[in-house]
Amino acid sequence: MAILNKIRQRSLFLIIIIALALFSFVLADVFKNGGFDSAKQNRVATINGVNIDREDFSRKVEQQTRNLGPGSTQTRAVNTVWDQEVNRVVLEEQYEELGIEIGPDRLNELLKTRFQNDPTFQDTDGFFSEGKMQEYIATIKEGNPEAYSRWVDIEQATITTEKQNIYNNLVKAGIGATLKDGEVAYRLDGNKVDIQYVQIPYTSKSDDGFEVSKEEIASYIKNHSEDFKTEASRSIRYVKFEEKASLEDENGLKATMANLNNVRVLPNRATKVNDTLPGFAEVQDIAEFVSENSDLPYQDRFLLKSQLSKTAADTLMTMSAGTIYGPYSDGGYMKLDRVVATKQVPDSVNTRHILLAYQGALRSQATRTKDEAKATGDSLLAVIKRSKSKFSDLAAAFSDDQGSKNNGGEYKSTPYGQFATEYNDFAFDGRVGNLDLVETDFGFHIIEVQKQVGSSKAMKIATVAKEILASDKTISETYNTTQKFEIAARDGDFAEVAKEKGYALRPVNRMLAMEESLPGEGSQREIVQWSFEEGTKLGDIKRFQTNEGYIVAQVSTKRKEGLMAVEDVSGRITPIIRNEKKAAAIISGISGTDLDAIASSNGQTVKTAGALNMGNTTIAGAGNEPKVVGAAFALKEGEVSEPIEGERGVYIVKATAITEAPALDNYGVYANQATNAARAGVTAKVLEALKSAADIEDNRATFY
Repeated sequence: MAILNKIRQRSLFLIIIIALALFSFVLADVFKNGGFDSAKQNRVATINGVNIDREDFSRKVEQQTRNLGPGSTQTRAVNTVWDQEVNRVVLEEQYEELGIEIGPDRLNELLKTRFQNDPTFQDTDGFFSEGKMQEYIATIKEGNPEAYSRWVDIEQATITTEKQNIYNNLVKAGIGATLKDGEVAYRLDGNKVDIQYVQIPYTSKSDDGFEVSKEEIASYIKNHSEDFKTEASRSIRYVKFEEKASLEDENGLKATMANLNNVRVLPNRATKVNDTLPGFAEVQDIAEFVSENSDLPYQDRFLLKSQLSKTAADTLMTMSAGTIYGPYSDGGYMKLDRVVATKQVPDSVNTRHILLAYQGALRSQATRTKDEAKATGDSLLAVIKRSKSKFSDLAAAFSDDQGSKNNGGEYKSTPYGQFATEYNDFAFDGRVGNLDLVETDFGFHIIEVQKQVGSSKAMKIATVAKEILASDKTISETYNTTQKFEIAARDGDFAEVAKEKGYALRPVNRMLAMEESLPGEGSQREIVQWSFEEGTKLGDIKRFQTNEGYIVAQVSTKRKEGLMAVEDVSGRITPIIRNEKKAAAIISGISGTDLDAIASSNGQTVKTAGALNMGNTTIAGAGNEPKVVGAAFALKEGEVSEPIEGERGVYIVKATAITEAPALDNYGVYANQATNAARAGVTAKVLEALKSAADIEDNRATFY
């Protein structure tokens, strides 16, 4: 009681203390994230001092997402826009420094070239009219802000493209080759050297005794830092728990679907009298029954055996109309089939047609109405019926099917089921010689059946299909299993717990901050983001819900931006250092210049290679050895080299014959070739150099 009284007496003091503590916590977080600079909090990046605003960047990401289509992801759009923004900033600096500008007159010329064939900007004679273009711009600026915004984007893109073309041409103009360069290029390919050589392979020395330490690998990384730079990365390991239907779930669904064959008695609330409904085998309105009971729509068409489910095809082909097959599991569904009808159809047909598309038809670019298309079809059909010899010419003149109009409208040896349904039925159900106007989703077709080949049984199958899904019980059990593993992994060793439980442990190494996918798991951006969050520590564990269940992940490695870690590249560097040590040991044991003696003392033979040149540094029997070929060209005829450290061993080379290419009167052709080779890809290389030299602060991962 005395303690409570003291607390009451000092309540104001305690409130002040708590308030100050909370304020200091908030203040520390503010300073930690860059102070009260609201602009910085909405900054996606800073590139050479140019800030990339979050709102503008987001607008471009939304537009790019639409451009990429429904199969893309936001992360892909973000990375695409990022590349565009970096390119824009570094190149704009170059344009400004060089004074590259696109004036109004030049812009109009470029727009004229771009839109000269657009009817919107043509006069009555079909020529481009600048006045019409200016009128169009004024109209949309006044009355259609969205269209005007798109036009401004077009102008800006045109200006950017022209600036880049000018810049690229300036860069290329500064690159060339002199006649002397042409001569050098000519002689690099034309000069030849024949050699004798001894190769003492590194494999001739056992790896034992040539140990490579971590310190040596670290030193190598430091001395070759440009080759081992890396971005910040994270490695994780995870266990996946799928909400997958159990055998009990499948059997339950199978029993439920089997009941669809039975007569059902259902209460009718309106009449208050039970309705007796026929089962699948007796029902008259098959399409309605399938629609009410199936996850897949009814297909009212005949199918060949090759078009049926492989699981059931053999059995179905032996059945007659009215019989039931199933339930059976197929492709993630439990299915129940009823044979509706059977018939014989040709295996393939030859037809020819004229397609008359109309506005609104599938894949149509036509402007005519449906009635106009039918009227044209009726007229052409009448002409063809009087003279079939005109079919080919009329197809070339009128058909909207680009795939057949230039060969008389013909399609030969088309298998059953390849055409649109109405076209298919006319071609396969009718007789050879039939000619008529048929409508499909693509428009009106004038079709003539020219030939029918073979005969096979076709079946119309009504299928009630239900997706095989995990039951509520299975979903609950999966969640409980996941939660138990997560708790056990937090209390123990993640890998050991997974091993004890028999769960597959899956590693993902060196993820970068803007990656979004895990191998085999598709887009899992949330997991990547979590692994890079400032509060996520090495060894932290978290459970994530996915479309298929759960993933429990642990951060196994955190790498900062800079040089690669020794353990990440030891497998790559160790053989290099070990071969350097072996080379030193081999060279120390070589004396004299007699190739036969050197070969004999090292258990090797003297080999020969002829017509070597600097354009191709491959030595027969040794592989690609540029240092060795280069050293051979530095020798005089008959001279023996010092030991050379090659890619696969130590070499001693003797130049046996040197053949110089004959002098030319003019090396212009080779100078031009050298120029073209130097210019090829130079624009991309310059852009990469500019980006590499840029000062970039990348905050994308904070927002995306």
